[in-house]
Amino acid sequence: MRISELKERKIVRRATRNFDLGGNRIYNEFEYDLPFKADFSGSEKQREWAKIIDMIPFFLIFLFIFKQAPILSFLFSIPSVVILGSVTETVWGTTLGKRIFRMIVIDDFGNFPNFSTSLKRNFLCLSNFYPSFSEYTTKNVAFGAQTHFRTDLSMHMNNKLCKTYIIKEIQLLKIKKLLEEKK
Repeated sequence: MRISELKERKIVRRATRNFDLGGNRIYNEFEYDLPFKADFSGSEKQREWAKIIDMIPFFLIFLFIFKQAPILSFLFSIPSVVILGSVTETVWGTTLGKRIFRMIVIDDFGNFPNFSTSLKRNFLCLSNFYPSFSEYTTKNVAFGAQTHFRTDLSMHMNNKLCKTYIIKEIQLLKIKKLLEEKK
């Protein structure tokens, strides 16, 4: 059984225009089998910060120990994070940054990804930083309505292509249990 094949049963209650004799609204219930949602809210920002945390030690090593210029230290830290991140995700399912945010990487079967899959997803992470622009409006008393632009970075393409998931550590037991029940 795969995580991509898991379904969750959801019950939705929708109000009708009818009322019972006691004056209570009558609801219709609908049941749906929806795909299992492995990701969590706030994952985008946490993943961005985790990647930055992963890069900081390498940046500092290249800057202070190898005496490289800051731009070269940054550029050298990128392949270092990709390679070491692939190794640590294969062995422990996480990197330093992900560990701080209590996230782990699993494949479609609920296991840590193998090295080639992890290397591929970490390499694809470099192309994940394509921005999506959106506009939002805020209202306050002093200035009235103001329009701002927001740039969001998408970090899901590598997981979709490699069939991996980044989940919270506490979700792993639930996912393993669901995979065992479906067998």
